[in-house]
Amino acid sequence: MHGRPGYFPRGVSVLRRVHGARIVGVLYGQRALLMQATHPLAFAGLTANTQGLAAPFARLAHTAKTMERIFFGSRAEADREAARVRALHERVRGRIAEPAGPYPAGSRYAATDVELLLWILACLADSALAVYELFVRGLSDSEREDFWHDYVRVGELFGLEREQAPSSFAGFRRYMNERLSAPEMFVTGEARELGLKVAFDLPVPDHRRPALAVINFAVLGSLPSRVRDAYGLGWSAPQRRAFQALALGLRGGAAITPARVRRGSSAGDYDLVARTEARRLGRTPSARTR
Repeated sequence: MHGRPGYFPRGVSVLRRVHGARIVGVLYGQRALLMQATHPLAFAGLTANTQGLAAPFARLAHTAKTMERIFFGSRAEADREAARVRALHERVRGRIAEPAGPYPAGSRYAATDVELLLWILACLADSALAVYELFVRGLSDSEREDFWHDYVRVGELFGLEREQAPSSFAGFRRYMNERLSAPEMFVTGEARELGLKVAFDLPVPDHRRPALAVINFAVLGSLPSRVRDAYGLGWSAPQRRAFQALALGLRGGAAITPARVRRGSSAGDYDLVARTEARRLGRTPSARTR
C-alpha cells in the first residue's frame, strides 16, 4: 500500500515480513479462529451481532483485510481501522445462554475485556508465526522478540495496554503454553461447527479446489495437539510424516519462488472466498469484501 510509512515499516518490521508472506495470509486466519474459539467467552464475543454460522467467510475476509490495512498501511490508515474496531468492541458484550465448560450460563463476556483481547491477539500472533516458521523459514531469537513487540503494538491499537501483555517473547510463549493447558479450554457445539467449517470448507471456485486439500492439511498439521484434540481431529503417524514432507517441500519452494508470487497482500484471495460464499448463498457480495 502507498502513503507514509506505517507502524510496521517495510524492511524493518518483522511482523510485516511475516505477514507479507502469502502463505501466512492464506493459512493463519483459519488456524487462529480454531484456537480463539477454544475460549467460550472469546467465541461468544467473536460471533456476537454477526451472521455467525450463516456466512462466516464474509466476516473472516473482512477481518483479514482489516488486519492487512493495519499491518501494511500508513499510520493514518491503521489508526482509522483501529478506531473503527475499538468502537465496534465497545458494543460487543453480553452473557452466554448455556453453560460452556467451566463457565456457567449467564457468564458475562465483553470484547473490551483484557483477558479476551489478549487471547485473540495472541492467537493471531501464534498462528502467523507458526505458519511462517513451518513453511517459510525459522526466525532467530532476536527476530522473534521483535515480532512479539510488533504484535504488542497491534494490541495497543486495539485498546490493550502494553503492560497488560507479556513483556517478552519468552513471556508470550509461557502465556500460550499456560492457556493451551488450562482447564478453561472448551469447544462448544457451535464453536466446533463454525471452526471446522471455516478451517476446512473454504468456498473457492472449482479451478482452485484441487489446492484446497493441501490448504486444509496445512492448517490441520499446524495446530497445537491439544487444539486438534479439542475439536476431535485425528492426527496419525502417517499424517505427521506427510505433513513434515509438505513443510519441507514448501520451505524449499519458497527459496526459489519469485518474490512477486510468494509475497504481498492476500486481499484478492480473501475477496474471492467471500464472493464465492455469497454466490453459494444466493447473495450479493458486501461492498466491504469487494
